[in-house]
Amino acid sequence: MGGDDARLRAVVSLAQTMAAAHTPRGSWRAAALGACEALGGSFAALSVWERGPGRLRVLVNAGERAEGEEEFPEEETYPVYQFPEITEFLHERWAGGGEPDAWVETADGPVGGTPGAGVRGYGRGYCQQRAAALRRRGRGCCVVAPIVLHGRAWGELYVARPVGEPVFGRQDADFATVLASVVAAGISQAERLEEVRKLAFTDPLTGLANRRSVDVRLDEAVERHRADGAVVSLVVCDLNGLKRVNDTRGHAVGDRLLERFGSVLSRCGAMLPGALAARLGGDEFCLLTVGPESDDVIRVATELCDRAAELELGDGVACGIASTGDPIGPVVSARRLFRLADAAQYRAKAARSTEPVVAGRDGEVIRLADAPPRSPHDRRHLRGSSP
Repeated sequence: MGGDDARLRAVVSLAQTMAAAHTPRGSWRAAALGACEALGGSFAALSVWERGPGRLRVLVNAGERAEGEEEFPEEETYPVYQFPEITEFLHERWAGGGEPDAWVETADGPVGGTPGAGVRGYGRGYCQQRAAALRRRGRGCCVVAPIVLHGRAWGELYVARPVGEPVFGRQDADFATVLASVVAAGISQAERLEEVRKLAFTDPLTGLANRRSVDVRLDEAVERHRADGAVVSLVVCDLNGLKRVNDTRGHAVGDRLLERFGSVLSRCGAMLPGALAARLGGDEFCLLTVGPESDDVIRVATELCDRAAELELGDGVACGIASTGDPIGPVVSARRLFRLADAAQYRAKAARSTEPVVAGRDGEVIRLADAPPRSPHDRRHLRGSSP
């Protein structure tokens, strides 16, 4: 009974640890380590079956890694044709329902002399690649448990023991099947949470980043600027004519204008490495860059203005820029850079400029950003917040 209790505690611990993970990588690592401990292994890996390229991609290697094994490998993949059991899980063994069983393999060959022991009906030769990998890495045996997610073969959980340790038995394989089900539930939860996180930082209409995402990234960017002098630039845009389009042609057409400008902004932003294109709210958008020189940012912003003027709807865009690469004084906070960019955009709008206005290259912008707000409209622009 003690063994059953220990395994029950291991299942609960695995579920709790995966639930507490804050990132997909954290969830993968928790799954591998939890299964490794629960099965008394020395090493564990979690892999996903990528159907498009037809490969098994390792997400995490945990425990006692062999030489060359990385914890989160970028390029450790294996062609699926080397592991035919993966496709058979999907098509032959349980296409009509049920769950695939885990099985045990050893460096000397399949348990009991039957390839793929524990998965009935497999022909010879299925274990050759795994057995060779065990020998190459100094491991004696492994248990492999398919992971099923949303009714489809998602990947596998792999736990190994070193040479000289007891070989996994049938009960271990059955327990690995249970653990794989727990891992599948944890992965499903992690994927849902990741989707929620993405939604929380994405503008639903345009698909661009939203104001919350900009606030986080801008704070990080300014901290980096203060630490190593990286050039941080912020381009703030106000889409002209949106109210007129909404009033005369309806909000559906106005939304189309926002979507089209969002696409133009995204395309132009792609010219600047690592740029974040975002909709701040209403008719206000921005580009945030870390690294590119201010002249490069101005060049891209100028093209943005030109492309916006060519849109069938609207009246172009008012564009303001603030960059630590220009003489704008110390930037000790994200708020300071935002005020400067927003003041430059406000000046561009007031002057009906078809080109960007740049803080530090127009003394009036600095004075405008530093002056106390004079009206409710000014206050909205100077505090750098969306309506």
